[in-house]
Formats: sequence, structure tokens, C-alpha cells
Amino acid sequence: MLREAVRLIEHHQVAGMRRGPSGGLFVRAPDARPATRALVIFLEYIGTTAEDLMHARCLLEPAAARLAAARIGEAGIERLRRTVAEETERRHEPGIFAQDVPHVLVGELSGNPALHLFIDVLARLTARYAHATGRVPKEEVARGKDEAHSAHLTIVDAVIAGDTGKAEAATAGHLEEVTDWLPAHRGRRGGRKAARLLEEPEAKLAEVVAARIRDEIARRGWPVGQVLGSEADLLARQGVSRSVLREAVRLLEYHSVALMRRGPGGGLVVTAPDPGASIRSMALSLDYRGVTSEDLHAVRDAVELGTLERVMARRDAPEVAARLGAVIARSEGKAPVPAASDTFHTELADLSGNPVLGLFLRILTELWTRHRANSPTAAEPGPAGAAEAAHVHRGILQAILDGDEGVARHRMRRHLAALTAWYD
Repeated sequence: MLREAVRLIEHHQVAGMRRGPSGGLFVRAPDARPATRALVIFLEYIGTTAEDLMHARCLLEPAAARLAAARIGEAGIERLRRTVAEETERRHEPGIFAQDVPHVLVGELSGNPALHLFIDVLARLTARYAHATGRVPKEEVARGKDEAHSAHLTIVDAVIAGDTGKAEAATAGHLEEVTDWLPAHRGRRGGRKAARLLEEPEAKLAEVVAARIRDEIARRGWPVGQVLGSEADLLARQGVSRSVLREAVRLLEYHSVALMRRGPGGGLVVTAPDPGASIRSMALSLDYRGVTSEDLHAVRDAVELGTLERVMARRDAPEVAARLGAVIARSEGKAPVPAASDTFHTELADLSGNPVLGLFLRILTELWTRHRANSPTAAEPGPAGAAEAAHVHRGILQAILDGDEGVARHRMRRHLAALTAWYD
């Protein structure tokens, strides 16, 4: 059990085991990349559409570009210019591929760890959609690459110049063009043409094997319940040792991708993936990176207003009033406020129909819970605060049902500002 726990900790790079006389378990910076890969697979599995994906990108990336332009330094300028120079060389390569490296770098340069992490997830998912598009004439592919590169140059120039408004507007305009391109050229649904996730050079062999099996499952259309093969079959196909394969299986089981069933007729069985482990890992990584209340507010504001926009569009559906009203009724007069409030917001995200926003909100909620649990100064607002939160939720719901988007956004913004104040 201890060795298995250590392997999982090493998988997320929270700690590492050093051998030898002065060895032992050493703490190190947690790595969100394994969780990021798992979340991309999960979003693909549950049927995230190109529209859902681009909706989330349009909410987050312009804000990242604005922040990057305000905070850019000499080292960031050098990295941006090197990245677009590399893209200049690559854009003449044949075939369709996503050109999102500058987007992820701008997310990093925003200085907001949550924005960076979420944009990385979105870029990886976009890459899978780009590879799953239908047949596109070579001339159109080349034109698309040139247009994307031209847009990236405009964005990068604006960020380097510190022109926050131009950086934000150029990013929004570019993403609108991508939003139009992806649905028009996507292939048939099913994920069998999905691109393989990149295998980082520093990844352990067990992680590489787990990623290969995950991608094989995705290409097959995620047939839950299907046996992929016995341990002997998998050893022969993967060409690794028994210990490496078993470690890879443990990682797959940890992320609820597949499980090893023993006995006659057993083998590695495909299961429905569960993002819970990845959500906790991402929240841990963000907490370690020192995400601030300002960072949290910027991302949560964008995500929550995005869900509000979607729910406003379907406010006449009976389930909107029924589900949100029921959540409010259950939370009235109950403490703690954060837990009661989070239920209302996660229900709102679910009603929006965009699984990307719902998943991101769950990560922010987990981060909130982890931070407050570890904070010696955190004080709960108590029953009075819970009653106030329920009152605000009723006001937001009423504005939604009245079709008054301006008031709904106003009330949501004020409510999020109050919630963020409790984070510190």
C-alpha cells in the first residue's frame, strides 16, 4: 500500500522517493500535467462540442492577453518572439494541426496560474479537435495556418507593446475566427480520429504506457465494459515489464479510466472516467502556486458570467426555475456559506450545458475548499451570511427568469466579489 501511495504521489510530482543512505520521500512542486491530460480525455468522453470548447476559450483568453500585456517583462518578450519564430517555420508543414502554443504562453505570462492551467486544458482539447476534422483542401489548410499566424503576430505585438486593449480585442477576434472554422470542418463524431496526447520526454515509462492505453480507448469510442486484454496480452502489446504495466494500470484505475478484473474472463476493463482525482490534483497544484484571491476572482468571474449567459438563453425551460429554486430552498439558513453557495453555482453551471465551464468551476470550488481548510484565519460567516447568500441567489434567479441579463450580471458580480473576500 505504501509503495502504491508513493507511486501516485510521484505521478503528480508532489514528492519523489530518493534511494540511498540519505534518501527518503522528498517534497517537490506538484505537477498538473498528468491531471491536465486526464481532464482532456474526460471532456472528450462526455461529448464536449467545438462550440462548448470555443465558448470557454472566448471567455478566458482575452482576459489572459490583457493581463499579459500589463505584466510582460524582458524574459517574456524573448519567449514570445521565439515562439512565433518557431511557428513561422512550422506553418508550412503538411496537414492540419492546432497552433495554440502562443495562446498557452500568453496564459502563462498573464501571471494568473488558474488562467494558465485552464487555457492549457483548452489548447490540448483544441488540438484533438483539429486532428479530428474532416477532409479539407490543401489550399484552405494553408490559408487557415497563415491567417492564424498573422493573428498571433498581431496579438504578440500588442502584448509586447503593453497595449492591453488591443491585445484583448485581437485575441477575441482571432478566437471568433477559430470558432467559425472548427465546426465547419469537423469530422464525424466518435473520437476515433482523435490525436494522441503528447508524451513529455520527462514522463515515466508507466505514465507513457497509461497515456497510450487511454488514447487507444478514446480511438475505440470509449466502449465501457469492454475488455482490452489480459495482463499477458497487454505485456506483449506494450513491450514493457510486468511492474511497469501494473503501475500504468494503477494510474488508469486512479483516474477511473479502466480497471483490472481478476479471474477467468478477466483483464483490463474500460470504465467511465471520473474527473474527481484530476480536479483534486489541479486544485492542489494551484494552491501550491500561490493562486491569490485576485487570480481566483478574475477566472471565476469569467466562468460564472459565461454560465449565466448560457442559462439566460434557456430561461424558459421549466427545469431552470425548478432546479435553482430547489437548491436555494435547501440552503436557506444553513452554514457554512461557501458550501451552500457552491451548490447554487455548480447547478447553474450544469444548466448552462457547457461541461467545460462546469468542470472549471468544480476545480475552483475544490481550490476554495482546500484553501479555507488550510487557513488558520478563515472564519465562517455563519447562519446570517448563509441567509444573505440565499437572498442574493434568489435575486439572481429572479433576474434570469425576468430576462433581465444586465441585472443578473450585476448581482452575480457583486456576489462573487463578496465570496472572494471570504477566500482570504
